[in-house]
Amino acid sequence: MTRTGPLSHVRVLDLSRIMAAPWAGQILADLGADVIKVERPGAGDDTRSWGPPFLQDRDGNDTTDAGYFLSVNRGKRSITVDLGTAEGVETIRALAAKSDIVLENYKAGTLARFGLAYEDLRRINPGIIYVSVTGFGQTGPRRSQAAYDFMIQAMGGLMSITGERDDKPGGGPQKVGLPIVDLMTGMYACVGVLAALARRNESGEGDYIDLAMLDVHAAFLANQAMNYLISGRTPRRSGNSHPNIQPQDVYRCRDGHIALAVGNDGQFVKFAEALDLPELAADPRFVKNADRVRNLPALVDVIASALAEGDVADWVGKLDAVGVPCSPINSVAAALSDPQIAARRMVRDLPHPVAGTVPQVVSPLNFANAPLSFDRPPPLLGEHSEEILAELGRARG
Repeated sequence: MTRTGPLSHVRVLDLSRIMAAPWAGQILADLGADVIKVERPGAGDDTRSWGPPFLQDRDGNDTTDAGYFLSVNRGKRSITVDLGTAEGVETIRALAAKSDIVLENYKAGTLARFGLAYEDLRRINPGIIYVSVTGFGQTGPRRSQAAYDFMIQAMGGLMSITGERDDKPGGGPQKVGLPIVDLMTGMYACVGVLAALARRNESGEGDYIDLAMLDVHAAFLANQAMNYLISGRTPRRSGNSHPNIQPQDVYRCRDGHIALAVGNDGQFVKFAEALDLPELAADPRFVKNADRVRNLPALVDVIASALAEGDVADWVGKLDAVGVPCSPINSVAAALSDPQIAARRMVRDLPHPVAGTVPQVVSPLNFANAPLSFDRPPPLLGEHSEEILAELGRARG
C-alpha cells in the first residue's frame, strides 16, 4: 500500500498498549508513517476487549475489537510476537534495525530484561529514536509503579479543579470525560518524536525520550498552575465558570443550556447589546475583564436572569450574529453530525475486512503539499504478521 503524508518515509515500531503511546502511534500513522503494532499472541492489546460496544461484523455479530481499540489504532499493521521466546525477541530486534522510532510503555526496566532497552537497540541501529512512556518516568520514587489516566487525573490535581463546587448540588471532584492525560501524553510523545527526527536529520544521531504521564499532567495545568504559583492561592473547583475570563460559563435558558465564552471587552459590549442591556458594558464593575472577574457574582445574577427569558436557539442566533462565541451543549452524536464537522470530512468510513466498513474520526491535520490518506483501518490481531515477517526475510516458526 502506497503511503502518503509528510512521514511516509518513516517506520515506527509500536510496542505499546492501552491509550497514551498508541495515540502517538496513530497520529504518526495518520501522518504517513508505517506503524507496526506488536501484540501478544491470542490476546493482543488490552483495549481490544474493553467493551462493549464492539465492532459488528457483516452479519451483525460482535467482533473481538472494542470501540476503545478502534479509536487509537487506525493506520497500523499488526504482528503478534511472543516476547517470552528467543525467536520473539529476535523478531523485535530485526524490526528495530529497520525502524526509525520505537514506542513502548512497559514498566521501567521491563524491556531491558529482554535485551530490548534503548542501549540494546541503539547498538544495532544508532539512529533509533526510542520513546518510553510510563506513569512516572524512569527516575524518582514512583518509577516502578503502574498508572492509569484516572489515577493521574486525581494525583495531578485535575480533579480538584474539575466539577461543581462542593457547596452546590452535585459538587465534588470529577474526572474529565475523556482520558485526557493519556491523550496529552500521546501528543507530547509525537512532539518529542518530531523534534528528535529534525535533530537526527542534522546530526545523524538518534535519541531516547523519557516521558511520564504525571509530568505531562503537571505541564498542562497551564494557567491554573501559574495562577497558584504567582498568587499562592490553591485553585478550586468552580463548575463551568472560567477562573480568569468572564463571562464564560454555562447558563440556563428557557428550554436548555447555553455555553457562553465572551473572550474580551469588545465582545462583552456586543454581548450586553444582544441582551438588550447595553448599560452593563458601561457599568464600572464590568467594563474590563478584571472588573468582571472580581465582581462575578453580581454579573452572573444579571446574565442568568436575562438568558432565562429566552430559548437556546434564539440566543445562539442573536449572539452568533454579533460575533459573540457561544454554543448549545451538544451530545457526542450532535457534535459528530454538525454540518461543520461534515464539511471538514472529520468522520469517514474506512474499509474493514470483517465489518465491511468501520467509522473513524480522522486526523484534523490538513496538508496542502503532502495530503493525508485514510485507507488502513485498525488492524485485526496479527493481520499483517506474515507480510511483515516476509519483509524481514523471516518465516513464522
